[in-house]
Amino acid sequence: MAVLRIGIAGLGTVGGGLLKLAFGRGPLAAAVRVTGVSARTKGRARDVDISAIAWFDDPVALAKSPEIDVFVELMGGSEGTARKAVEAALAAGKHVVTANKALLAEHGAALAKLAAQNGAEIRYEAAVAGGIPVIKALREGLAANHINAVSGVLNGTCNYILTEMDVSGRGFAAVLADAQRLGYAEADPTLDVSGADAGHKLAILSAIAIGGAPNFAAMRLEGIQAIEPIDLESAKFLGRRVKLLAKTSRQGDQVVQSVRPTLLAQDHPIARVNGPLNAVVIDADPVGRLSLVGAGAGAGPTASAVAGDLIDLSHEDSRPVFSGPGQSQTLQAAKGGLLASSKFYVRLRVPDRAGTIAKITDTLAKHLVSIESFLQKPPEDAARVPIVLTTQPMAEHDLLEALGELSRLDVLVEAPVLMPLED
Repeated sequence: MAVLRIGIAGLGTVGGGLLKLAFGRGPLAAAVRVTGVSARTKGRARDVDISAIAWFDDPVALAKSPEIDVFVELMGGSEGTARKAVEAALAAGKHVVTANKALLAEHGAALAKLAAQNGAEIRYEAAVAGGIPVIKALREGLAANHINAVSGVLNGTCNYILTEMDVSGRGFAAVLADAQRLGYAEADPTLDVSGADAGHKLAILSAIAIGGAPNFAAMRLEGIQAIEPIDLESAKFLGRRVKLLAKTSRQGDQVVQSVRPTLLAQDHPIARVNGPLNAVVIDADPVGRLSLVGAGAGAGPTASAVAGDLIDLSHEDSRPVFSGPGQSQTLQAAKGGLLASSKFYVRLRVPDRAGTIAKITDTLAKHLVSIESFLQKPPEDAARVPIVLTTQPMAEHDLLEALGELSRLDVLVEAPVLMPLED
């Protein structure tokens, strides 16, 4: 086993956790020697004394230093210094270990090509689901399997918000404010609640599970901002729970990738995952269905994942960046990310006037929408009556056509909320 000289860029929560492991008594301490560090502030108080380690004001200079074998990038961001430093390290033949899901999701193909040209490895277990070893499971433990689908709860902030809304009956804005106060959500939560953070992680999982390189630009993203207590109450009535589900699955020779709120059956393994936890379910042949649950963020879990990658590299383990010879080619995405067949939940708000229900049912029938359940809720005020319905299995395109016609008929007072059902 070779002792690796590592340079760490970014000494925040994860970087600090990694330093503790590197200077501790565990296996990482035997595998690496920290020879350079870089961060925004040199004089900041830290749990580990770094005064004897070479300091670099410029992470790019650290990435190219002849005194390191592996560049550990923990700065974050898909552009700017993080991207320049990683590219510099790979161009210099340095291995890269990163927790940067945005960088890999948006530039994975180019980085994989650069790594191959220079005989370098890129490792990124920490980029997806924190301490859950889902990357290793897909690339190593399930290497002999045909992966049909990967789905999961990949954003702890959204899972915490939906869990609290479900338990308390409070609305999105109130629970988000609590999540920010408790440190589960950022001051600007857009990346989380819009689904983009989960989408970055899903793009990476798609590349490994199905082949090619990440294609984040083609992913369908829907956040949780439109979810209301009425949706969570209705889901319970239907024996289901609402989760922000990130899912990739095969559709012929293409892949359907989406992050969207979904009504899961209560006995689905992901439906039972609450609070800030993450979960991943893998459907594969011949192994069947596997479920992985654990902490998706934090100093300990994420630093553990980074350390595992470094230990693998110390054993001179070599792997493709993503999967197979097509790893630098982006995944071919199914058009629009629409589901070919699914049951759906639809929440409408309509004016409280005669003939409205008849217009809705007639229009749905015209588009061959077969209704499984239909529930008219009590009026919220004189102008708004909530209606919740579920459909039999159908093409999402056809349902969207029906809802578009309803909008043109002026029988809706706001945009409908649409979510697939999954067992």
